[in-house]
Amino acid sequence: MACAICGFKHHCLCEQFPSFEHPIQVALLCHPNELKRATNTGKLLLNALPNASQFLWSRTEPDPELLALIASHPNPVLLFPSEHSQPLEPYSARQNTSPSLAPRLYVVLDATWQEAKKMWRQSPWLQALPQYHLLPSCVSSYSLRRNQSDGNLCTCEVGIELMRLEGLETQADQLTEFLNYYLQVYQADRSGHSLI
Repeated sequence: MACAICGFKHHCLCEQFPSFEHPIQVALLCHPNELKRATNTGKLLLNALPNASQFLWSRTEPDPELLALIASHPNPVLLFPSEHSQPLEPYSARQNTSPSLAPRLYVVLDATWQEAKKMWRQSPWLQALPQYHLLPSCVSSYSLRRNQSDGNLCTCEVGIELMRLEGLETQADQLTEFLNYYLQVYQADRSGHSLI
C-alpha cells in the first residue's frame, strides 16, 4: 500500500523530507488537477518551507484566505512569466536600494504550464498583482512529465530558485539534492522496485 503522504509504495520518504527555518513566504495556488497527480512536487516545497501554504484555485470563487493574506501583505508578487512580467531580483539587491523593503509574499501557480496560463487568464485578481519571472540558475532536472518547455521549472525547483535569490545557497543545494533523490525514488517505485 502506498504512503498517504509521499505516495510511494516501496520506499517511504516522509522521514527524509528536508525542512528549513527561514522567512520566505510562499503561497502555492494549486489547480484542482494537480492534487491528483503523483508527479506533483509542491508537497516537497510545503514540507521544506515553514512559511509555505497551499490554496485551491477556483475560476469562480477565489480562496478568501488567500485573498486576505495578499491584502494583508505589504509586498505580494505573482511569479508568472508574461510580456508584462519583470525579472525577479535577489533580495540583497533590493535591500541595497530600499533597506526598509518588506520581504515578499510569493504567489506561485502549482499546475502544468497550460493550466497555469488558464488560471491567470481567468483570474483578474491574479492579473492585478505585480508580475515577475525567474531567470533560472540551471536547467531543470525534472523529468516526470512530457512536453516540458525549455526554461520551465517544476514547483519545487521554483522554490529552490527563490531560496537562492534570498541568499540561502546551502539550503537550496540541500533541497536540490533531495529533489534529485526523490526523482530517482519515483522512477524506481513506479517500476516496482526499491532503491534500498
